[in-house]
Amino acid sequence: MQVTDFSLQNRYDCRVKVPIVTIVGRPNVGKSSLLNALAGQRISIVDPRAGITRDRVSVTIDAGERRFELIDTGGVGIVDEDKLEASVDEQIHYALECADLILFLVDVRDGFTPLDQRVAELLRPLGKPVIVVVNKVDVPTLEPSVGVFGQFGYGDPLAMSCKHMRGRSELLEAIFARLGDAALALSAPVVMKLAIVGKRNAGKSTLVNALAGEERMIVSETPGTTRDAVDVRFERDGRSFIAIDTAGVRKKKSMDDIDFYSHTRALESIGRADVVMHLIDATSPVSEVDKKLARAIIDATRPVMLAVNKWDLVGGRATSDAYVEYLSKTLQALDFAPIVCMAAESGYNVEKAVEVALSLHEQSNTRVGTGALNRAVREIVEQRNPSTRRGGKLPRIYYATQTGVAPPTIVLFCSRAADILEDYRRYFEDRLRDALGFTDIPIRLYFRERERRALPEDARKN
Repeated sequence: MQVTDFSLQNRYDCRVKVPIVTIVGRPNVGKSSLLNALAGQRISIVDPRAGITRDRVSVTIDAGERRFELIDTGGVGIVDEDKLEASVDEQIHYALECADLILFLVDVRDGFTPLDQRVAELLRPLGKPVIVVVNKVDVPTLEPSVGVFGQFGYGDPLAMSCKHMRGRSELLEAIFARLGDAALALSAPVVMKLAIVGKRNAGKSTLVNALAGEERMIVSETPGTTRDAVDVRFERDGRSFIAIDTAGVRKKKSMDDIDFYSHTRALESIGRADVVMHLIDATSPVSEVDKKLARAIIDATRPVMLAVNKWDLVGGRATSDAYVEYLSKTLQALDFAPIVCMAAESGYNVEKAVEVALSLHEQSNTRVGTGALNRAVREIVEQRNPSTRRGGKLPRIYYATQTGVAPPTIVLFCSRAADILEDYRRYFEDRLRDALGFTDIPIRLYFRERERRALPEDARKN
C-alpha cells in the first residue's frame, strides 16, 4: 500500500477567505460521517466500503458569527477500484495545503495502527495545528481506549461518536478555539448557486474545474468518477458563486446503491440551485437520461440553460442552427431554455455560459408591477377566452397579482377556476411569459377563485 508524502508546499493557490478545516485519515475511519455530524445534515455519502469519497467535499459550518469551511477527503493509502489513487491523493494534498486546522480521524475499535502512525508522520512537516479525533466511541466503556492516541504527539485526543452525535459540541468548541478570530471572517455573499447536471461523462467535473480555475474535481474517462454533489465556490468580478457538481445520472436499472444515492443527491441539487445548467454531450445523441433530467428540472420550476459541451469535437459535423433544431425536437420540454455551445476543457464559451446563467437568475428574480401585469392579462384574454368542457357559464378571469419570485409566481383570480382546461393554462402561461419578459425561464401560474370583495385599486385603474 503506497501512501503519498504530503510535505510539498506552496503548490496551490488557496483563495477561500474563511478558515479551512480539513478531515484526514486512513480509509473507513468515518471521515464522511464526521463531516455530516458537524454539518448537521447528510452531505457526504456514507458507506461501509472503503474509497467511496474521492473528491474534496466541503460545507460551510456556521455557529452564530463564527464560520469555517469543513472539507472531507478520500482515505490516505486508498486502493481505488478505478485506479484513481493518484487523483485522490492530489485532492488530499490540496485540502491539507489550504487547511488552517487539520482533524486527524482514527477509529477507537481498531486501536493504534501502522497506517495511522504513517499519516501522523506525514502531517508533521506541514507544521499545521492538528486535533486528533477518535471516532466510534459509541459506548462509555470505550472511552479509556481514547488516551492511547495521545502518543501521536498532537495533544489530548477528543472522543467522538459520529453515529450517536456524542462529542460534537466539544469538538466544535475545540475547533473554534484553535481558529480564534479567523473564524469571525466573513466571506462574500453568494450571488448564485449553479447546479451542473447531466449524464455520465458529459464533462461536468471538467467544467467545474474551469470555473474554479483549479483541479477542484477529479476528471477521468471512467464513468461515475464523481459520486457526491460537491459545492465549489468561484468568483467573477468580485462576486462569489457556487457551482454544484453532481454525479452523472444513469438509467435506474443499471444503478447500485451508491449510484442511487448519487442520483438522489443530483436531483436534490436541482431543487436547491438558483439556476440549473443541463450539460449535453455534443458527441453522443440525446438520451432518455437527458430527457428525464429535463423533466425533473421542469418539475422543480428551476431556470435552466442547455450547455452543449465538447463542441470542439464535432467540428464540421454540426452547425449551431442544426443542433439547436435537433435539441428543440428531442428536448421539447425545455424549448424555452437558452442554448450555449461550449468546450469546458479548452474554456471556450465557459464565461458566456456564466453570463447566460446570471441573466436567467435576474429574470427569475424580477417582479412586475400590478398594472403592467393586468394589462398583459387583459390582452391575452381578449385574444382568447377560457374554455371549458362543462355546460353553463364559461370561466372569467378578473385580475392577477405576482406573489413571489424565483420563480415568478402569478395568481389569476377568476370565476369557476376548477373548470379551466389544461390546454388553456398552457396557452396562458406561454403568452404571459412572452408579454412579461420571462421568455427564458419557467413561471408558476395559479388560477384561484375570486373572493367576494372589491378589486384592488391599481387593477381597476389599469
